[in-house]
Amino acid sequence: MERLAVIAIGGNSLIKNSRHMSVLDQYRAAGETSHHIAEVVKQGYRIVITHGNGPQVGFILLRSELAKDVLHQVPLESCVADTQGAIGYQIAQTLSNELRLRGDSTPVGVVVTQVVVDGNDPAFRNPSKPIGPFYSREDAESHMQRDGWAMREDAGRGWRRVVPSPRPLEIIEEPVIEALLREKVIVVAVGGGGIPVVRSPDGTLHGVAAVIDKDRASCLLARNLKAELFVITTAVDKVALNFGAPDQKDIDRMTVAEAREYMLQGHFAPGSMKPKIEAAIEFLEAGGSEVIITQPHLLESALAGRTGTHILP
Repeated sequence: MERLAVIAIGGNSLIKNSRHMSVLDQYRAAGETSHHIAEVVKQGYRIVITHGNGPQVGFILLRSELAKDVLHQVPLESCVADTQGAIGYQIAQTLSNELRLRGDSTPVGVVVTQVVVDGNDPAFRNPSKPIGPFYSREDAESHMQRDGWAMREDAGRGWRRVVPSPRPLEIIEEPVIEALLREKVIVVAVGGGGIPVVRSPDGTLHGVAAVIDKDRASCLLARNLKAELFVITTAVDKVALNFGAPDQKDIDRMTVAEAREYMLQGHFAPGSMKPKIEAAIEFLEAGGSEVIITQPHLLESALAGRTGTHILP
């Protein structure tokens, strides 16, 4: 059977810059990423695609806030579900189109995915997950005072709203994903880290206001599916030490032990690169073969070992 790769697309990588944030812009960006994923499919990989949704959830929340005097506001967990459908549609359609242009009729399916979290997770008391657009310090302070948002500076790129990000424990639709893979379907799942739900004592599920880190949820899915390769696409070519500083040093390859040491030294920003490194370590320690972190358009070169950061056991 072909090797299984889980490819996690960053929500920010679907937005090129502040001038290209519309739905059409994001569709085009998804199409560019799908062009490169199609080349990975051509190499014989079975593929599961996951994606982030931080900016997109933020847009929905902002629309909801602006329209609150006219329409009901949208709960955060429903925003996650909305983005799973919208971004999943963009990826599935553009990837199907790319495959057809190559004479490949492999079907692509989108699974709206719920992910169980612990209702007592400490993340609910310490919001840390960035969502939505970047703000200036002045605008951030205004939102904190006027709207009660929790906001933090994000890796030198500006200020963003932060929400609870509990640890994913269980993927409800995992059997559905496995069944589709057995039928040779390319699956888009666990969008935005999954719709966060908690399980009641009677076994029933209900949503909670949070956004699960998509890299942690993707890691959980990759582990459970026993994937060989875990690819995390983001807005940089490679992981770097001293990111943004004059002495920034890009990393071509590192082991789990080296990744742990760099993390202890504080090189990876919380809410940005740190969750990706933590997910990489967890995946490899659970038996995965390799993690690659790079930009979407560099997928083929990274798989060939010519670029990207490669993390090994």
